[in-house]
This record gives sequence, C-alpha cells and structure tokens, in this order.
Amino acid sequence: MNSVNLRHPYHLVDPSPWPILGGFAAFVFASGLIFSFKHGPAILVLGLISVLLVTFGWFRDITREGLGGKHTTKVQSGLMLGVLLFLGSEVLLFISFFWAYFHSSLSPDIVLGGVWPPIGIVSVDPWSIPLLGSIILLSSGATCTVAHNALINGNKDLAVATMFATVVLGFLFVGLQATEYYVSEFSIADSIFGTVFYMTTGLHGTHVIIGAIFLTVMLVRMVRDQFTTHHHLGLEFSLWYWHMVDVIWLFVFLTYYWWGSTYSNANDARHHLHYYPLIIGVLIINYRKYMY
Repeated sequence: MNSVNLRHPYHLVDPSPWPILGGFAAFVFASGLIFSFKHGPAILVLGLISVLLVTFGWFRDITREGLGGKHTTKVQSGLMLGVLLFLGSEVLLFISFFWAYFHSSLSPDIVLGGVWPPIGIVSVDPWSIPLLGSIILLSSGATCTVAHNALINGNKDLAVATMFATVVLGFLFVGLQATEYYVSEFSIADSIFGTVFYMTTGLHGTHVIIGAIFLTVMLVRMVRDQFTTHHHLGLEFSLWYWHMVDVIWLFVFLTYYWWGSTYSNANDARHHLHYYPLIIGVLIINYRKYMY
C-alpha cells in the first residue's frame, strides 16, 4: 500500500481529531457568546480557549507534515487554492458590512434625521488616530514584503528584523484602535451608525490580532531556520492574509472615517465614490506585481 502511495503527488492525511474537535469548539464558543448576555462569560471563555487549542494543534500538525516532506508541489497548489478561497470568503464578509453601511447612509431614514451621520452623533476625527493607524498598518505591509524578499534572497538578518517590525506595527495598530474606542463619543448602541461602525472596525481589529499572531509564529519559525528560499508556504499565507487586512482597512478608512464622518461634507463626499474603482485598479496592479 505504501508503494502505491509513493506513485502520486497527493498527501493522504492520517486520521485526525482536529476537524471534529474544531466543530465542537466552535459550537461551544458560539453557544457561550449567546449565554454570555445573561449568564456571564464562563462558557464563552471556555469556547475561546478550545478554539485556540484546536487551532494550535491543527496548525502544528500541518507544519510537521511540511517539514516531513509531505507538501509536494501538487499539495502546495491545493493548499494555496484553499487559502485563496478562504480569503475570498473573508472579503465577502466585509462586503456585507459595507453594504449595510451604504444602505443606511446613501438614503438616511427619517428616524435618523434624514442626515448622515445621524443627528447627535459626533464621529471619530479621521485625521487623528485613524490616520496614524493607517500609516502604521500600511507601513507594516511594506515591511513584511521586505522580509519576504529578504528571505528569498537569503538575507536572514534583514528578514527577521523586518518581520519583527511588522509584528510590532501590527500590535501597535491594535493599541491605537483600543485607544480610539476608549475616547470615542458614541457607542455601538447609538443608532445604525454606531452599530455598523463598531461591528466593521471590531471585525477588522480581530483580523489584525489574528494576523499579528500568525506573523509572530512565522517569525519564530524564521528564527529557527524552518524556511528556505524556495519553501516557505506558511510565510506566504501569512503575508496574503496581512495584505488582505491592509487593503480592507484602506476602504474602511475611506468609507467609515472620511466619507461618512461629520468632519467632511457628506453630500459632497458622496460625489467622490467614483474614485473607488481607480483605487481598486491601482491595488490590483500593485498586488499582481507582488504575486508574480
């Protein structure tokens, strides 16, 4: 049987407990989120810990398979396709929140005063903390690209240094986001504006935290010489994820902080929507250069 397996490039995985355990952990986490509204966060914390443990175990096994030579070119292609589909689903998730935002802002309901932001809402100044956060996050996208190119060229010291800088910038962005929430003059309960704002920026912040942890793991593996100039699939995936977070934040900043804020004329800002296709085109051109 083993001799037959060696005649094809596919990786036949061994029986694994992680799929069923992952489903159970996700169920406990979702149930805990519901129960936390009336019965405290105990089940929610248990579910979160379970999800983290399953994620660690599953990723550890995948890493071991790669180090064991089981990630052939064909297997890598399949993993890449899976990650791309996952990233696509993440983008669609954010599109749903943008859809809700534009649905409410382009034609404000009379309950909101017929204006956007609603009467009584003082939005976050886009040229203060959000602008600084944007500079930091987009800079992290540049540093991680430098790290990738340095690894390909065999410059480990530069790769480690710039990857460390990327991780620091990522967590610094999270700190700025928390500070912004603390000083904000409106809450998630303040009309549809507050709800969609905090849901979208909170979801993005969660992705930044996950991405920063992902990059931290890749940094540790890089220090331990687990990557070569030709085989560093985990690092590639972490960079794809991080660049997705960068691009999504750009649209969050332009839409939630600038276009729909009290610090710009909303009626005039709506006429600037035609810049969005141009921005998308520039991003596609730049990331095609990165990918190829």
